[in-house]
Amino acid sequence: MKIGIVGLPNVGKSTLFQALTKKQVDTSNYPFSTIDPHVGVVSVPDERLDKLAALSKSKKIVPAIIEFVDIAGLVKGASAGEGLGNKFLTHIREVDVICHIIRAFENENIVHVSGKPDPLSDLETIKTELVLKDLETITRAKGKASGEARSGKKEAIEILKNIESLEKKLEVSTGKKSDFRGKSDFEDGDAVLSESERKVANNFELLSFKPALYVYNISAIGDLTTNYKLPTINSVKLDIGQENDVSAMSDDERKELGIESQLSKLIRTAYELLGLITFFTTGEDESRAWTIPKKSSAKRAGRAIHTDFEEKFIRADIIFWEKLFEAGSWSRARDLGWLRSEGKEYVVQDGDVIEFKI
Repeated sequence: MKIGIVGLPNVGKSTLFQALTKKQVDTSNYPFSTIDPHVGVVSVPDERLDKLAALSKSKKIVPAIIEFVDIAGLVKGASAGEGLGNKFLTHIREVDVICHIIRAFENENIVHVSGKPDPLSDLETIKTELVLKDLETITRAKGKASGEARSGKKEAIEILKNIESLEKKLEVSTGKKSDFRGKSDFEDGDAVLSESERKVANNFELLSFKPALYVYNISAIGDLTTNYKLPTINSVKLDIGQENDVSAMSDDERKELGIESQLSKLIRTAYELLGLITFFTTGEDESRAWTIPKKSSAKRAGRAIHTDFEEKFIRADIIFWEKLFEAGSWSRARDLGWLRSEGKEYVVQDGDVIEFKI
């Protein structure tokens, strides 16, 4: 899964990326210091996996992961190619979730592209550019779809109908500055769409309809978010500069200073936003966290490990991680009768530990 970090120049995108991935990227204090997107793989913190690995005395621990993409700063007019807009917007199309970084602190030593930080205005600027780019995409798609619909094919007519519906939603959004000041279709990046509209939006990789996560970059001396009505769904407040300093410390240093990073909350929020859950496999060789969509069957979970598991699935022995931990071992859990033998239609729960039988 891919999370795209976006925002205006100098709002803390690259600093957050550096804190998350512990990669040294260019965070120079000038616009467009990030030209090509940096990509970093981040593990999803999960104490359940650590406990299972200790229980099994596993030689290797493999956590679930998220891929973060640091995309260079957008500016007003990016949809028309201002700055390096078109290039950046193309990178955003490739992500599963858009993570908006909004500067919510004042510091005269850090340049703001508009002169002064205004969290609401900054968010409106970015969202408007995404909508304008989507309108450009949907207009091209509409022209092609209109021609195909004239053939009278039912499928082509339905696609055109959905394209026109999405076009209308986007056009309405560009005409309402108040869209981001309260509850709106575009507030949380998950507009109210029918199943067929969602399919078309995904097919054309429309940016405005991607799930959205909001990170408000505050500082120890100020928090501008209290002055504005900003989206609160799927949002996190972070002092990104401080988080970057904390991420550079050793575990012992953090314990000694009594400092705890808040980045794990951001990572978990992003992970859950995609509607995913984790199941585990554990043994002496390896303990691993596996990522699957919510409401997945046991057979579908097997595919996460290997396609052969789905095809050759017979049954699965399953136990909730806490019960396995309580039993003290897989064999002890079996003796206690705590293992359940489930078939292919069993709906996997977050935290299940599974042993597949093929």
